[in-house]
Amino acid sequence: MKLFGPLTRSVALAGLLASTLMAATPALAAKADVDLLKSYIGSWKGRGELIGAEKEAVVCRLTLSEGNQDKVNYSGRCTLAGTTLSVNGSLAFSDANRRYEAAMTSNVSFSGLAVGKRQGNTVVFDLKERNKDEAGNDLTVSARIVLSAEKINVGFSVVFNATGDSLRADVPFNK
Repeated sequence: MKLFGPLTRSVALAGLLASTLMAATPALAAKADVDLLKSYIGSWKGRGELIGAEKEAVVCRLTLSEGNQDKVNYSGRCTLAGTTLSVNGSLAFSDANRRYEAAMTSNVSFSGLAVGKRQGNTVVFDLKERNKDEAGNDLTVSARIVLSAEKINVGFSVVFNATGDSLRADVPFNK
């Protein structure tokens, strides 16, 4: 098994961006919750490091824009060692579920839903999903996305369940 091949790195990047921003339809979302999400509309850039068997630079761009029904849409791209990952999705506050929800799809068959909780003027999204690498081996993707004080921070890890090997990254984003 080639543990850190291009598809594995792409799945890792997908998790990173999925963690970056993950669509649930809100039912008359609370104005303050919608306004908080909309305060992140704009263009964002992030740079970090993917740590595994080797360290590799990760460079990301993310655009958030106003969507329908009080949603915020996002589109992002990350590059790593010549590999590009694209993700799209939306953020919303669901009154029915009393939580923030973020959904995403990617160009590497990774998709996910993250649940967010508000803590003051900060929203923290947590994601944990199982997926497969290019050899069909199980892996677990975990991510934490924090929208705070005009910043976005993404912490991300992939654990290859059969071997215990892992990839992790921390990427801060600024406007």
